Amino acid sequence: MKVGYARTSTIEQVAGIEAQVRDLLAAGCDADNIFQEHASAVKQRDGLEEALSFVREGETLVVTKLDRLARSMPDLFRIVDRLKAKKVNLQILSMNIDTATPNGKLMLTMMGAFAEFEREIMLERQKEGIAKAKDKGKYIGRKPLPQTVKGTILAYVETGANKAWIARHLNLGQATIYRVINEHKFNKKTALK
Repeated sequence: MKVGYARTSTIEQVAGIEAQVRDLLAAGCDADNIFQEHASAVKQRDGLEEALSFVREGETLVVTKLDRLARSMPDLFRIVDRLKAKKVNLQILSMNIDTATPNGKLMLTMMGAFAEFEREIMLERQKEGIAKAKDKGKYIGRKPLPQTVKGTILAYVETGANKAWIARHLNLGQATIYRVINEHKFNKKTALK
C-alpha cells in the first residue's frame, strides 16, 4: 500500500496542496491514505508524524517533492532511518527516487554522502576562519559572566527556585544556569582537597 504526505507552508496555498494530492493519487495512493497539512517546515508537523506512525512494514511513504518532507538533509535521514526501522520504503516523485529499488537506494545514499561531505567542508572552513580571526585578534570568544550574576544565580538556586524560572527571570539560557551551578560544585570540590 502507498501512503501519501502533502504539505504546504500556509493555508492560503490551497492550489499547492490540491496539486500534490492529485500527483499522489496518480502515483497510486488511496485518497483515504493521504495525510495533508498546512505547516511551516520549521514548526512541528503533526501530519507528518501521523503519516510516519500510520505506515506499516512493506508499505511506501510517497511525497511529491523532497522539500515537502524534510527541512534539511539531516532531517531527511532521520525520517529515512525511522522508515527503515519500520521496513517502509520512501518514494519522492519529483526526483524519481524509490527506495524499494536498488537505484533509489543508491540515489538516497549518494545524496547522504554529498550532504556529509558538504558539512565536513563547511566545518573545516569554519575552523580556518576562526583561526585566522584569532591570529588577527578579532575572535575573543564568549564574554565571561559577571561574578554578580553568578552570585545571583547561586542565591536563587539555594532558595530552591526552578532553573527554568531563573533563566527566564535573568534573561539567560538554561545551559548558562547549569554551567554556573556545575562550575560552583567543581570549585567547592577542588577547594576541599
